[in-house]
Order: sequence, then C-alpha cells, then structure tokens
Amino acid sequence: MFARYLIQRIGQVIPVLLGISAISFLLMHLTPGDPAEIMLRADGIQPTQEAIAMTRITLGLDRSIPEQYLSWLVQLLQLDLGISYSSGRPVMSELMMRFPATALLAGGALAAAMLIALPLGIGSALYPGSWLDRLGRLIAMASASMPGYWLGLLLLYYGAVKLKLFPVMGMEGARSIVLPALTLGCGMAGIYIRLIRANLLEELGKLYVTAARAKGLPEWQIISSHALRNAVLPSLTLLGIQTASLLGGSVIIESIFSWPGIGKYAVDAIFAKDYIVIQGYVFMMAVIVVMVNLIVDLIQLLLDPRLRLR
Repeated sequence: MFARYLIQRIGQVIPVLLGISAISFLLMHLTPGDPAEIMLRADGIQPTQEAIAMTRITLGLDRSIPEQYLSWLVQLLQLDLGISYSSGRPVMSELMMRFPATALLAGGALAAAMLIALPLGIGSALYPGSWLDRLGRLIAMASASMPGYWLGLLLLYYGAVKLKLFPVMGMEGARSIVLPALTLGCGMAGIYIRLIRANLLEELGKLYVTAARAKGLPEWQIISSHALRNAVLPSLTLLGIQTASLLGGSVIIESIFSWPGIGKYAVDAIFAKDYIVIQGYVFMMAVIVVMVNLIVDLIQLLLDPRLRLR
C-alpha cells in the first residue's frame, strides 16, 4: 500500500520539480543585470568589455539558454547548485550551512504555535461561550490582525532593548531563538485556534461520540482517543504547508532578528543581484515543499484508515 502510494507520488513530483526548475532558470535569465559584471565587481575588478566577455565564457553564459539549462540540470543531479557570484563559494554549501538555523527557528515557531493553539482551541470547543472561549477567539483575532514584522519589532524593543532579557540579534545561545520563534508562532497560532475549535465542536456532535458516552466511557478518553484525533487531522495539511514555508526561511523575521538562516541569505542575494543563489534557493524551496507535503500525506494515511480504502 505505502510502496505503491510512494511510487505514484514520486511520479507526480518529478514533472513538478522539472517545471519549477525551468521557470526559475528562465526568470533569472530575464532579470536585468549581467552576472559576469556582478562577479567582477564582487572581486574588485573593473568590469571592462574584455573582462566581461572572458568571464561570460568562463561561466558558460556565452552558450544558448537551452544548453545552459541542460548543463544546470546535470549539476542538479549531482547536488550542485552552482557557485555564488558574490562570495565565490558553492551555493549548496552555503544553503546547507544556514539550513540548521532555519530548521531550528521553524521547530521553535511550530512549538510556540502549538503551545498557544492546542489548549485554547480545545478549551474553546469544550466550553463554548465561556471566558476561555472568548479569550481564544480574541487571541485568534489578534493573531490574524497583527503583521509579523510589527510584532517582531515590538518584541525586539521590549524583550531585548528595554528589559534586556534576550539578545538583540543573531544566534547567541538558547535565548536568542525565543523572540523570532514567538513572533512566527503567534502569527500561526490564531489559524489553529479557530481550526481546532471548529473541528472539535463538529466531532463532539457526531453519533460516535454520543455512542461512546452511552457506553460509559470517561469524557477525557472520548476526547483524547477519538474526537481530538479526528479533529486534528484537517490541521495536518495546513501544518505541512506552513512547515514547508518556515523551512524555506521566513525572510522578514530572519532579516529583523539577523537570524543566520537561508531566508536572510536569499534576501542578501537579492540585494547583491546574485542570481545563481536566488535560482538555487527557489529550487531548494520547491524540493522542501514537495517533501514536506509527501510526509504529511503519509502521516494522514497512517492516522486515518478511511484514506487507505480509496
């Protein structure tokens, strides 16, 4: 069952990745600016016409676009995303060096979101109309209304500048992850509060819950073993999409907190017009999104027996 499903999904993934690679490659070649000139200026060399022509030959930019694309595809199969124009280092090495920081931030953000959303979402569903329900809806509304950059700057000002409880920027010990993770987590929590509340309320009104209560099962067992499990399933798809987005680097938050992740690396590459880095970043993002969605689908297949019958 799982082997067949994996083969089907891999068959769907390959043309998607090929399409994304072609689009990102063409977009980078349509953007203004000459990579050869950018590379020369980064090395402190005066970009004369002769120097630019020689550099273009060295980079293979004198060949046709289809030839360049095929050459890049061969490099991709070897896990080679090219050489950065500005730093002269392999793009794959630069991305892999920064990925652990982004993964750490993504994990912290998801943990913060779940710590806020699960108790409030479950409490709101179990006690509709109570003060806990009103608090959950208020926090959900505030979470949806607050821009991430505004909340990040607010937490940075009070948590780091005024109270001096956390580092101002960078990755300096365990405390440095608190503010950026909380910024991202608070922005995500509101969606899950509403989603868990709505789904759990729906599950608690179904016949199987009534039957379980009639059999005398404890309420906590009905909620934890049956209703909550079914209520959380629809959230997994959204969680997968947001996880993929976080692993791709939260560009604004990483820039605000100077977090050394791949999102900030991509922003620096945009300002430096380092197109080969942007191209590699876009492709890596696509791979992350596809892989995370595949993992989420497999988890749903394990948790929901009904999906195995399709």
